[in-house]
Amino acid sequence: MSRVSVPCHVKGTVALQVGDVRTSQGRPGVLVIDVTFPSVAPFELQEIMFKNYYTAFLSIRVRQHSSPHTPAKWVTCLRDYCLMPDPHSEEGAQEYVSLFKHQMLCDMARVLELRLILRQPSPLWVSFTVEELQIYQQGPKSPSMTFPKWLSHPVPCEQPAPLIEGLPDPSRVSSEVQQMWALTEMIRASHTSTRIGRFDVDGCYDLNLLSYT
Repeated sequence: MSRVSVPCHVKGTVALQVGDVRTSQGRPGVLVIDVTFPSVAPFELQEIMFKNYYTAFLSIRVRQHSSPHTPAKWVTCLRDYCLMPDPHSEEGAQEYVSLFKHQMLCDMARVLELRLILRQPSPLWVSFTVEELQIYQQGPKSPSMTFPKWLSHPVPCEQPAPLIEGLPDPSRVSSEVQQMWALTEMIRASHTSTRIGRFDVDGCYDLNLLSYT
């Protein structure tokens, strides 16, 4: 599926509250980054891509257009997504991250604004943010591909004639196989039929099975 980059304006980072663990630097534990799309009509968000910088958890809210007579509302579509599994190590601290619409908790259609809520509760990392933020919307759909005829069942007039006489008819193979399987099960279930030509448990031949008219 194709995607198209959406031009956006990233506002400055705002500290939302004092950090979970107070430090001498007074570092905030939660930051908010607002993203607007001034030159784009409401669109369906397909993907968010960015480079993490020591952010431990990420939440995303979007403001969506609902109807001409109803004001747009904010909806939480991602809550506390973990970017750093271990706060005492740098795993995931500076990696590129892609988030797709199927990972979100709500429909990503008719998006007007985007709000990223960054959280870092560990006092080990003095600063944190996200960089190189890119937003993508769904591109034009590819035209439907025309599959070759051999991928579908041919109509009777297109069915090829058998190359060699005596080849089995494909339409009858399945039913004949089922009949053979049923016959095999019947023979296996018949206790007496398995004793033909062999000694029975008493060490003598079963004359009834060997007799014929």
